[in-house]
Amino acid sequence: MSLRYLTAGETHGPQLTAIIEGLPSNLELDFEALNFQLQRRQKGHGRGRRMQIETDTAQIVGGVRHGRTTGAPVAVIVENKDWKHWTSVMNVEPVEGGDETKRRVFRPRPGHADLNGGLKYNLRDLRNVLERSSARETAARVAVGAIARQLLGRFGVKVAGHVVSIGGIEAAAPNLPIDELIAVTEESPVRVADKEAEQKMTELIDQMKKDGDTIGGVVECIVSGLPVGLGSHVQWDRKLDGRIAQAVVSINAFKGVEVGIGFEAARIPGSQVHDEILYSEEKGFYRGSNRAGGFEGGMTTGEPIVVRGVMKPIPTLYKPLASVDIDTKEAFTAQVERSDACAVPAASVVMEHVVAWEVAKAFLEKFGGDSVEEIQANLDNYLKQVEAY
Repeated sequence: MSLRYLTAGETHGPQLTAIIEGLPSNLELDFEALNFQLQRRQKGHGRGRRMQIETDTAQIVGGVRHGRTTGAPVAVIVENKDWKHWTSVMNVEPVEGGDETKRRVFRPRPGHADLNGGLKYNLRDLRNVLERSSARETAARVAVGAIARQLLGRFGVKVAGHVVSIGGIEAAAPNLPIDELIAVTEESPVRVADKEAEQKMTELIDQMKKDGDTIGGVVECIVSGLPVGLGSHVQWDRKLDGRIAQAVVSINAFKGVEVGIGFEAARIPGSQVHDEILYSEEKGFYRGSNRAGGFEGGMTTGEPIVVRGVMKPIPTLYKPLASVDIDTKEAFTAQVERSDACAVPAASVVMEHVVAWEVAKAFLEKFGGDSVEEIQANLDNYLKQVEAY
């Protein structure tokens, strides 16, 4: 059984729900660590008022008994604390009243799913689109990814994320062990290890907020401790770097992805792009560099995975852009929902967890078993095979 999940729920509905299928039995879950990851998603300089309302915690309501997975589907819910203010607007039962009572949205916002979704699903109330297309859904994906992260951690795999740039401000590349990178960036309001860049970034975000504007940036995810050979070269949809790229671009407002040195590879000669293969008795086969970001031929090389994602500025602006009323077809300025001036630090956390999910999925495809003990035995046997090669 392949690892998979589905999420359901709206941004102002009662809760977000996720169902995970394919987890092995006997995985011991750390509930505090799970909720810590959800709390990390809510942090970051530039977040809006929604983060003052919600205090996200995950409640597991199926598939776990006495702290361990049973092998059955795992059901997770994350309550929306703001639901109490939206019970009439978002009620699943029919309600009395017109557009004002239902808070109907009829002026699509540029940069959102509003108009496309309304046209596709033939909806005259665009709230039916924006409620689901909201980035609030990523809370469920972080909960799912946090469980996948614990699965990977059981086998020595670590995941870290940090901000590379916000606007035009670049943070110095952190040359830190992964545990230290995790600790240092967790203390930063913009998730960087560069204090000078941190100050400039916070000032830029404050200026954007003052101007009623928004700003985007670039984030990076690193995964260490993986063996060679996750993913495969034999079919396009089994290439792990391709699957990770799709997952990253699926995050709300993400418009680009690169692996390793990424687009820089188009500007320099091949001698400065490819990673030379070396060998020692102690390490076996290894690479002299990691410009490929841990991948060759869609498979892991044994070096850390390094992936970056590009997040556009959030399209909900307090100085709204022009739009068109879907009823009258007249020009209006777009309606404003709550918005962040910058969600790049939070998006870094989301990216960590969608990457963790794809890596965990590939890990189970390679070493799969019905229990963590069986997976460990399969992994041990494979590592002996690689060592003897």
